[in-house]
Amino acid sequence: MTKPAPPAELRPIDRLIAIMARLRDREHGCPWDIEQTFATIAPYTVEEAYEVADAVERGDLSDLRDELGDLLLQVVFHARMAEEQGVFDFDDVARAINDKMVRRHPHVFGDETYASLAEQKQGWEALKAAERQEKGRAASLLDDVPTGLPALTRAVKLSRRAAGVGFVWPSAKEVLEKLDEEVGELKAEIAAGDLEKARQEMGDVLFVVANLARTLDVDPEDALRATNAKFGRRFRYIEAKLAERGKTPEQSDLAEMDALWDEIRTADKG
Repeated sequence: MTKPAPPAELRPIDRLIAIMARLRDREHGCPWDIEQTFATIAPYTVEEAYEVADAVERGDLSDLRDELGDLLLQVVFHARMAEEQGVFDFDDVARAINDKMVRRHPHVFGDETYASLAEQKQGWEALKAAERQEKGRAASLLDDVPTGLPALTRAVKLSRRAAGVGFVWPSAKEVLEKLDEEVGELKAEIAAGDLEKARQEMGDVLFVVANLARTLDVDPEDALRATNAKFGRRFRYIEAKLAERGKTPEQSDLAEMDALWDEIRTADKG
């Protein structure tokens, strides 16, 4: 027999937790929700985080509200599965992040003072390092950098960890020189026709680019998302202009499309 949804009079977060419990109920729940595991839900969690970022990028606050709700659902979903296993529940998740935020902000909730934002960042990293050591999980400084992160983001985090102990190029100038070196090696492998070595050199190039982004305090994922959006807008301009001429891109050629690309690029700069 179908049961009614948890009452709307509940606090919204309590109602969401109750809805998830009902969805996972072995007798009255949803078959799809019941069969899910941490592993099967994790990709949706990542996807929802990207959709939050996309709403922010577009400046769509209405959509951002909805996407944050979808992301919150993912947290509640994971917490519910953990509760079923007797490991932790949603309150434990909230309690853990509350404690972490208080612990990592001694300048707000304690007697610590920082002279600058840079000093505050150093203090933050020192606190995280102390937490890693206390947990005793990381034999290497790099061990707990999540492997599931986007590769560019993980490259930045890996290089930041190394930079924290002095393994770092002194300035952007040296990073750019290293980038020139890696691009030269990539060109050599392409010229030699060794695609496997070219793939490896491409990875080296991208890792140095991630280092450059860290050095300049640029999030490479944000920078690339912006460029993707710019490329998409400019290519749509090409499509629209070709359509005015009764053409599709397939019916055009590189010279014509490149001229239209220069046209919209000049307009952007003007």
